[in-house]
Amino acid sequence: MENSDIKHIAIIMDGNRRWAKQHNLETKLGHKKGAEVLEDVAKYCNKIGLNYLTVYAFSTENWKRTESEVGAIMLLLKMYLDKFLKTADLENIKLRVLGDIDALQNDIREKIIKMEERTKNNTGLTLNIAFNYGGRAELVRATRNIAKDVKEGKINIQEICEQTISDNLYTVGEDDPDLLIRTSGELRTSNFLPWQLTFSEFLFLDKNWPDFTTDDIDKAIMDYNSRHRRVGK
Repeated sequence: MENSDIKHIAIIMDGNRRWAKQHNLETKLGHKKGAEVLEDVAKYCNKIGLNYLTVYAFSTENWKRTESEVGAIMLLLKMYLDKFLKTADLENIKLRVLGDIDALQNDIREKIIKMEERTKNNTGLTLNIAFNYGGRAELVRATRNIAKDVKEGKINIQEICEQTISDNLYTVGEDDPDLLIRTSGELRTSNFLPWQLTFSEFLFLDKNWPDFTTDDIDKAIMDYNSRHRRVGK
């Protein structure tokens, strides 16, 4: 599949719990299947030459879920971080975690830091995993960083512009998403990348994330390529 001029796809991976319920499975097995799908999709996006794939894995609001479900998600994260550390060089994928990792368990935080350092020079797909991420929290963090720079005399308040804000986001240095995909039939962005999605195209799919395939990536790119993007023109 030729990806045309599309460089960055963002995905809200929704519907793991619904998929598990439909198949009479425990919730944790829905998340496990979802993680397997993400692995396949990331490898495929790397293969077709996409620059960035940003996925919403765990929001700041997800802590409200049951202790057993949150625990299962954390265990999956640790498992896949360990796996990725062993295979990252083979795939040439750079992996970054967007969000407040300071709130995570020490062993998970250390694995994330190690993984980001290990893959920072990889030249293939950049896979951004938004984990313990909230869009409004990201903007608050950026505002505090900018205010600190003003206070310390590093920048003048009159010099603050859109680029200043972009440079203080988790996605600094990256192209904004061209396309946002959300699975499960929900029609909202749920506090995901509010600044970065300003000019993105949206595609909402009425299927749960564990049913998502690489064919859906191809169809999404074809749909994107067929749209007439004016972006203010």
